[in-house]
Amino acid sequence: MIEGIFVEGLIFSVMAMGILISYRILDIADLTCDGSVATGAAVAAICITNGWSIPAAMVLAFIAGVLCGLCTAAIHNHLHIPGLLAGILTMTMLYSVNLRILGNKANVPLVRVDTMYDFFHQIFAFMPQAFASLAGTLLMVLVVKVIFDLFFRCDMGVAIGALGGNEQVVISLGMNVSTLKYIGLGLSNGLIALSGAMLAQYQGFADANLGQGMVVQGLAAIMLGEFLFRSNRISLITLRVILGSIIYKGLMFLGRRYGYLVGITPNDFKLLTGLLVIISLIVASTRTRMAEDKARKEAVARVMEDKKNA
Repeated sequence: MIEGIFVEGLIFSVMAMGILISYRILDIADLTCDGSVATGAAVAAICITNGWSIPAAMVLAFIAGVLCGLCTAAIHNHLHIPGLLAGILTMTMLYSVNLRILGNKANVPLVRVDTMYDFFHQIFAFMPQAFASLAGTLLMVLVVKVIFDLFFRCDMGVAIGALGGNEQVVISLGMNVSTLKYIGLGLSNGLIALSGAMLAQYQGFADANLGQGMVVQGLAAIMLGEFLFRSNRISLITLRVILGSIIYKGLMFLGRRYGYLVGITPNDFKLLTGLLVIISLIVASTRTRMAEDKARKEAVARVMEDKKNA
């Protein structure tokens, strides 16, 4: 039970890292996520059911997600359509694409084929299956986290981070903004699709509707993590995302398990998730304003002290 919460949270954290790139680093409201997570699940499921190796299926799912992000970036860059609308267009088109990938079926089961989690059960055979799934998922997420951290410490990653902070600075340094957006959105949706591939194998099927509401859930996980501690170091930011994702899944589990005590049903979860994001935004805004007021008062106090000493 508890192991399942951690496994789902870890899988979800990979998607949240992808959302982190678009919403926090690039500062683009990208809704492609709702389509690309299902694309990753569909590609992985079809590859596995057709006899492809699991690593190959995962790589192809990641590449499919990258292509989704590149499509959004192309619409945004070359047609000069706002990022939000570009993401909506791609997400809408991906629903039909995902149905095509799944062979015009709403879902494809993975019950009779070996998945990544069967592989984990073999590697960690000395553990109960639930703990083996947790250990394998944790290992994979840590690998993704390390690669993510290293990328955003290199020159390309720093440039993408600067793009979200101040686009004019990047332009003044002679960097191609369009290229950076291609790379950022491609990497973002690649991670999201990878998360979808992991989720499909964990739950035992891929569904064309898998991505509904994933953007809001990812934002909720990111904001929950931001309440834990504040830091500008990329390694701590990604750790914060992982912890926030686990907390979010834990809260959803508690809602399903004990929500009936206060009249909450599974039908209310999307409403509660939206309210959680709104409350998080209000709290974050209040904290920022209080920090700015405190810094301003300290600056005024220092100036007055300097004048007094002079």
